[in-house]
Amino acid sequence: MDKTLLEKYAKLTILIGAGLKKGQEVILNTSVECNEFNRELVKQCYQYGAKNIHIEYRDDYINKLNYQNQSLQILTNIPKYIADRREIPVKNGACIINVISDIPDIFKDINSDKLKKISQAKEKALKVYREYQSANRIQWTIVAWPNMQWAKKVFPNLSEQQAYKKLEESILKCCYVDKSSDPIKNWNKHNTLTHNRVNKMNKLNFQSLHFKNNVGTNLIIELAKNHNWAGGQELSWSKTKFNPNIPTEEIFGMPYKYGVNGKVVSTKPLNYLGNTIKNFSLTFKNGKVVKYSSKDNQNTLRSLIEYDEGSHYLGEVAIVEYYSPISLSNILFYETLFDENASCHLALGRAYQMNIKNGIKLKREQLTKLGANYSNTHVDFMFGSKDMSIVGTTKDHKKIQIFKNGRFVF
Repeated sequence: MDKTLLEKYAKLTILIGAGLKKGQEVILNTSVECNEFNRELVKQCYQYGAKNIHIEYRDDYINKLNYQNQSLQILTNIPKYIADRREIPVKNGACIINVISDIPDIFKDINSDKLKKISQAKEKALKVYREYQSANRIQWTIVAWPNMQWAKKVFPNLSEQQAYKKLEESILKCCYVDKSSDPIKNWNKHNTLTHNRVNKMNKLNFQSLHFKNNVGTNLIIELAKNHNWAGGQELSWSKTKFNPNIPTEEIFGMPYKYGVNGKVVSTKPLNYLGNTIKNFSLTFKNGKVVKYSSKDNQNTLRSLIEYDEGSHYLGEVAIVEYYSPISLSNILFYETLFDENASCHLALGRAYQMNIKNGIKLKREQLTKLGANYSNTHVDFMFGSKDMSIVGTTKDHKKIQIFKNGRFVF
């Protein structure tokens, strides 16, 4: 990557994404595929005052070898020191930078039930760490970095080098990073526009939303009591600003756990546990998935739905214009961080506490009473379309058109 762009992207990640404060510790969860970016991140973290950086490397090729050669008993026995490496820093106020660079379909030959049980064991071991992140007790962010295998998946007709360069350029463009402008200013402007839309949704205080399109989605989602729409920039418990996702085009809210009814049909593939699920549908009754079907990967879809009790219910509903910059790129990234920002999407599993008014300070029992779903997983999938219609119903039963033909009408 061009040095100027590399520096800009790292600065954006650290200052707008993680909101690093001078004297703060950093947890850097990253891949061995990202070493050029990792080194620049560490360099700039120290330049902007980081006290210490804890690096957790991931290598999916080695992970695959472990999954193929180790017993399930060994793979699901997560030593306490693994959790401590992350839990201790966040309890000391560390911020988190997650750099994703997944290898598409790398685990397609691994039994889906085995992958699910490994994931469940890891989530259980990292429960406290995850709660610090999901409750915004500390700042955290997710960004992406290209790798050759991912690039060839996205651009199969290009050479490896051409595909890599194209994916690199596409990632930066989606993140408003270029040579001619300041990405910090770009994101401050973008966050303002997002918050204006969030404020409109909160002011209208809808009781439910009705999603409908010609693909087959016909879904009514009741919203949780005291729900709070969010998007763009967030505040940690220390009142520090940060952006959880870069890029992001969504505004998102909390469904009432038992108030989802109807059918939703996916419009983009979902990469889950190293496998791709295409062309799937879910049917909900009183909030719960009662029927699910995939034309090409039913076993992986089953692993997702039956991950735990909470994975049968929704934790998030997100609205994204079909004409968002990522959608208009006409690129299927095979990576949720990008594809979810090209389409309205839902998430099975854990709800975000910030989607309840004052929710980040509430206990689990209090959130549950307000209709929040709890799970050890949170997986987004896309169902937006060019003809998507969304009609909101207010507390006084007034119906208001929010979306028409894939875009906001206010």
